[in-house]
Amino acid sequence: MHSLQNVAGGDSSPFEHFMLKEIYEQPEAVRDTIRPHIDSHGNVTLDRDPFTAEQLRSLQRITIVASGASRHAGMAGKIMIEDLAGVAVDVEHASEYCYRKPIPNAHSLAIVITQSGETGDTLAAQRTASEAGLTTLSICNVADSTIVRETDGALFTYAGKEIAIPATKSFTTQLTAMYLFSLYLATARSSLTAQQSARLVHELLEVPRKLGESIATVDQQAARIAKDFYTDQSFLILGRGVHHPIALEAALKLKESAYIHAEGYAAGEVRHGPTALVDQLTPVIVIATRDESDTDSMIRYEKTVGLAEELRAQSGRVILVASEGDEWARGFAPNVMTVPSAPELLLPLLEIVPLQLLAYYVAILNNVNVDRPRHLMKFVKED
Repeated sequence: MHSLQNVAGGDSSPFEHFMLKEIYEQPEAVRDTIRPHIDSHGNVTLDRDPFTAEQLRSLQRITIVASGASRHAGMAGKIMIEDLAGVAVDVEHASEYCYRKPIPNAHSLAIVITQSGETGDTLAAQRTASEAGLTTLSICNVADSTIVRETDGALFTYAGKEIAIPATKSFTTQLTAMYLFSLYLATARSSLTAQQSARLVHELLEVPRKLGESIATVDQQAARIAKDFYTDQSFLILGRGVHHPIALEAALKLKESAYIHAEGYAAGEVRHGPTALVDQLTPVIVIATRDESDTDSMIRYEKTVGLAEELRAQSGRVILVASEGDEWARGFAPNVMTVPSAPELLLPLLEIVPLQLLAYYVAILNNVNVDRPRHLMKFVKED
């Protein structure tokens, strides 16, 4: 327990900073986001559903539009939707999409993701999509926000109020919402059997428990590792497949929380140039989790293991995020943060937590105000 000087939540709070408090609130926030969206029959429901059954069956393309951490959640959501529902997805920067001319198409959907529902770029992008005649769906934490009022459909996240500027529980609930929407769409399009859908819903319902049971352990692991890395000024963070957006989000957390340069990169692309930057002093974080029941996940994992072995020969400072019980990871390096086992597409909800904690501890060891980083606001009203 963090019995530190209280600045977060009154005298009863054991947390020194809101960021840490909100990291610890993630199991409850994820649970609160799941519960209202699973009905008594185990089916996923939206808060405001604008679709007919025919529209869902005939859907051909989805564009996800967001900024910052929300865009990273959308990138993970792209893989979830394509894998589970079989619909092609593009992910756009809201700040760029709002200047585009979307092609009108009755078989397309625009999803806008925003914590506040008031982000200027995202609101402009949503209006651009609506003016082009696209159906729009918002994923948002504020039910009475402008974006929610203006979109055709809505799927709410229930992160509660997030006070620290770096997104933590708002990000994990957005990942949760993307997975819920993927299941909703997959069921409507019959790309999953009833048995498959029920199994995936069950696995999703297990995530809050797994988060709650593992968070104290990963906290200790992150705090220990941070002591050896907090003076570094640049990190390379690698992830493959659905873990690539988590590498991007982890890099963002280090940038905004600790004022440290970090670059998230697709693991398979490192050999195409960035490996030239790696020397014996370069900190490299490798996301090497796995779903042993998923053949594709294991193929990606084996490739990531091979890359990690190569990088260890170049840098003596590799940090792993690995699955519990992974004997290779245990013997690979002393700097390992472990997460519970889960299906491949749910692992991001678990593996982002140690990376958030690592950024937090690196920041406070550098005496950074993690709740109010310089030059940043909780949401950007306009560009």
